[in-house]
Amino acid sequence: MDKMRAGKVSTFGMDLRVLVLLLVHLTHTGTKAAAFALGELEVECPLGQFPCGNTSECLPQALQCNGYADCPNGADEDQCGDNAGWGTLLNQAASDTSVIDPVSRDECLLQEYPESCKCFLKTEVACVTANLQDVPKLSPNVTWLSLRSNNIRRLSDYTFAENSVLGRLFLQNNSLQIISKHAFSGLYSLKRLFLSENLIVSLSPGVFKDLHQLEWLMLDHNPLTSLSQDTFIGLQSLIFLSMVDASLKQLPHSFCEHMPSLTWLDLGGNQIQTLSYSILKTCSKLEVLQLMDNEINNVHDNTFQSLKLAELNLSSNRIRELPKNTFKSLSKSLLKLNMSNNPLLLIHSGTFNHLTHLQSLALEGIEIQDIQPQMFLPMKNLSYIYLKTFQYCSYAPRVRSCKPNTDGISSFEDLLANIVLRVCVWVMAFITCFGNLLVIGMRSLIRAENNLHAACIKVLCCADCLMGVYLFFVGIYDVKFRGQYNRHALMWMESIECRTIGFLAMLSSEVSVLLLTYLTLEKFLVIVFPFSNLRPGKLQTGVVISSIWLTGFIIAAVPLMNEEIFGNYYGRNGVCFPLHSDRQEKPTAKGYSTGIFLGLNVAAFLMILICYSSMFYSIYKTGINATDLRSRLHKDVAVANRFFFIVFSDALCWIPIFLVKVLSLLEVEIPGTISSWVVIFILPINSALNPILYTLTTSFFREQVEVLLCRWQRRHTLKKDRKSLTSSTVFMEAPRGCYQPPAYLQRVSLTGDPRYA
Repeated sequence: MDKMRAGKVSTFGMDLRVLVLLLVHLTHTGTKAAAFALGELEVECPLGQFPCGNTSECLPQALQCNGYADCPNGADEDQCGDNAGWGTLLNQAASDTSVIDPVSRDECLLQEYPESCKCFLKTEVACVTANLQDVPKLSPNVTWLSLRSNNIRRLSDYTFAENSVLGRLFLQNNSLQIISKHAFSGLYSLKRLFLSENLIVSLSPGVFKDLHQLEWLMLDHNPLTSLSQDTFIGLQSLIFLSMVDASLKQLPHSFCEHMPSLTWLDLGGNQIQTLSYSILKTCSKLEVLQLMDNEINNVHDNTFQSLKLAELNLSSNRIRELPKNTFKSLSKSLLKLNMSNNPLLLIHSGTFNHLTHLQSLALEGIEIQDIQPQMFLPMKNLSYIYLKTFQYCSYAPRVRSCKPNTDGISSFEDLLANIVLRVCVWVMAFITCFGNLLVIGMRSLIRAENNLHAACIKVLCCADCLMGVYLFFVGIYDVKFRGQYNRHALMWMESIECRTIGFLAMLSSEVSVLLLTYLTLEKFLVIVFPFSNLRPGKLQTGVVISSIWLTGFIIAAVPLMNEEIFGNYYGRNGVCFPLHSDRQEKPTAKGYSTGIFLGLNVAAFLMILICYSSMFYSIYKTGINATDLRSRLHKDVAVANRFFFIVFSDALCWIPIFLVKVLSLLEVEIPGTISSWVVIFILPINSALNPILYTLTTSFFREQVEVLLCRWQRRHTLKKDRKSLTSSTVFMEAPRGCYQPPAYLQRVSLTGDPRYA
């Protein structure tokens, strides 16, 4: 809103500025993409590309208005502001907030005004945040008055009766509750009245009857419950009316009956439920209609029949369907249309066929089920389009600026938008697959002290290896779609391949979580209850492992069984993993993913944390009776370090996933880049580290590897020395560092089980 005044210009200068802006806008109304029109008409570019001004060089849609000058002449960043319609232009002129220097009382032409106020440009007064309880007494020749941010609660009759030359009055951000019927009587010259952010519940009939010259009336952020038809008597020259965030339930039967010159109507933020032809039929001069943030659930095909709107905003309502001919009567006038955030909206393919002059179209938050290029093709002057996902932009290749350009994970060109992500996906895939396959191979070759435990570790490696396979496929499809992902995005996310790799990622993640929990419980029983008979046997271990795989398979497969209930569960982003929830996600799918990530996985993490804490306490308590204090401390530190890294790796992987899921459920805006890093880098951490933590760092495994290396070295040396006829000497001497103590001298852990050392 208007705060003080801007620039060193008079009221006449401000009005002239508005007029100039409108003239500039009108000169561009019939053009295509404003300043780019000339270039597009003279230069032929391939579909989906646009010229650099009037040069012969063309750039793809993704590089237009992206914040970087990709054209040599910078033309791709010119005229990037969406100024279609009058709203932006008038708001630019109205929201001047520059502060000019006040004049002294001697220079001011006003004889009377409060000490707490300041005089500007000789006849203008600002009493901002002056703690005023009532409207102060002012000289009759005041032309501009700001009483913003005070504590005025009431406007009595004839408060401004002597201020007949007052042109602008600012009363926003007060505590106004009561406005008497004759409060504005005598304000015959008033053009702009601001009553925003007050506590006005209702307005008396005829309260504006003397405001014949009023152009702007701002009533936003007031708890208005009703407005009678008589309230607007006398507004014959009203140009601008705003009632944002009022609680208006119903419009008068013929809203513009006493306002034949009404050209701007803003009724946003109310609770209007119906919109019909009879309400707006007399608003023949209406240019801008703002109806955002209401409860409109139906729009008839003849609603705008008598109007010549340049701008229409129906965003954030409850509209379910738009008839095919809804905008037919606006075909020659409408420049800007906003239908965003009507999540239940069903759009027919021919809904926009008549809007040949439309320059800006906003459909954010709307799932367009039967989207096709023919839907946007008739709008040949369309320069700006705003859609739910950037994948839809592939169906509007003739539009210069299409938003959004990316979802943080993917972009117009690439499945993985960030080059660092492209590198990380291959690195993490290689580490995960190679590490787990290495452990599987080595554990198959090396004799294990506990075959059941070794089998569990190999099964865990198999599950973790699936995560590496998932990452490899993401990297492969990123390479496949490189430079042209937008053409294949929707097809890819709906494909069997995407759902398959999403299934593999979910299977790997959940089986790994359940196996880690089982291994932790097994270790907990061995260490905390070493003399009990609670250790599982071969049959029990096989049943548990089979049950874990079956459970993981069911968890991953359930969302694929019924698309009507779960929607496209895995195909909501380019990497096919259902971590982040959005408003368009089906409730069943949202509840299911919440139960998995915040129910099952959180419970598993807490169980692991509690078990390892109990194990460390048990080992510490057992070690108190040890005679060698130094040896006991050394072993306690080693065990503590090992347990710490196991729990820390789990926390490093799962806590960010928990946070992302919670924030998305709370509808907190999460940058897409965070989700991409969680899926590509954080999610596979456990799969990459498990081989190291559960195999490569264990003392028993290291000893067995040393034994294998010594045997290999001995055989290699024997073969070499036999050729040199010195085999007898070498046979007598083992290689240095390869001494293997007898079995009864091998190191035993505090629990008596080498596998936990």
